[in-house]
Amino acid sequence: MNKTRQNLPIPPHFNSEKVGEVWRVPYQQLAVEAEAWAKQHHIQPASTDTTRICLLLIDVQNTFCISDFELYVGGQSGTGAVDDNQRLCEFIYRHLGVITKIIPTLDTHTAMQIFHPIFWINQQGEHPILAATNITPQDIEQGIWRVNPAVAKSVANGDEELLVKQAFHYVKQLSQDGKYPLTVWPYHSMIGGIGHALVAAVEEAIFFHSIARQSQAQFELKGENPLTENYSILRPEVLVGFDDQPLGQKNTNLIKQLLDYDAVIIAGQAKSHCVAWTIDDLLTEIKQVDSTLAQKIYLLEDCTSPVVVPGVVDYTDQANATFARFAEAGMHIIQSTDELVIGS
Repeated sequence: MNKTRQNLPIPPHFNSEKVGEVWRVPYQQLAVEAEAWAKQHHIQPASTDTTRICLLLIDVQNTFCISDFELYVGGQSGTGAVDDNQRLCEFIYRHLGVITKIIPTLDTHTAMQIFHPIFWINQQGEHPILAATNITPQDIEQGIWRVNPAVAKSVANGDEELLVKQAFHYVKQLSQDGKYPLTVWPYHSMIGGIGHALVAAVEEAIFFHSIARQSQAQFELKGENPLTENYSILRPEVLVGFDDQPLGQKNTNLIKQLLDYDAVIIAGQAKSHCVAWTIDDLLTEIKQVDSTLAQKIYLLEDCTSPVVVPGVVDYTDQANATFARFAEAGMHIIQSTDELVIGS
């Protein structure tokens, strides 16, 4: 099976200069334009697709993608996420007629979670304030950081002892599993806030696709669990608590759904964290079924950037090495301007 499609033009409403801004999408007006665009360019409903292509967009939210928001992913260039999203929007519009479904994920948080400052205190009762503070098992054993007892009421029904045990188990489990150490991030992706929302230009493109192709976008939330990080949309970082009770669970429905598509194209933020972890978890599931299914996965490398905090951390090399590993497993590393050829 091979599928190639002539690129469609970019609709006149798209303004690349506004990709890095926050604004309201005019849904009703856009819906009228999308239906007219579909008619003009003979775009058929997604239900008629014989080759089913899913576009999985990881956390393309203001909190990560707008320069003055909490965890802006600037990459080494400093304009990473904005440039990525300009290319992403154009990719969606050019391939409007072949993308069957768009699945955006939404990192979703509240204040009192294990990766937010309020959760931890030092010996002076102060919270972590440095950007991307890491907490290791040794830090806890040495008393450098400990669980803030005041949050126990909110996240552990007042059981401070249970919360302390759970947090230490969690940090130790991350180390044993070879994952990134617990990172205390600035408050971000707060549910109900502007940072939680999709980037307006990308939301506009997704909505335009939904109407033009008569295909409902499928929003997937992650990160609500107060006791575990959730970089990947497919599973939280740690599944089992210190007492061997479930701490979180895999997103088995989405895993099954993704593996059922003829192709899955992946983009979003950040290349070094939520994108990498999602792909890694997907690869793990693929290997358990049929390793050749990795050939159905396409990674839009110029629509994702790594976490870079100048003078603090730079995950560029780790992200590139991870993507190289994905390519070795059979996944396709592509650019948004490449001719899209889906084959097996």
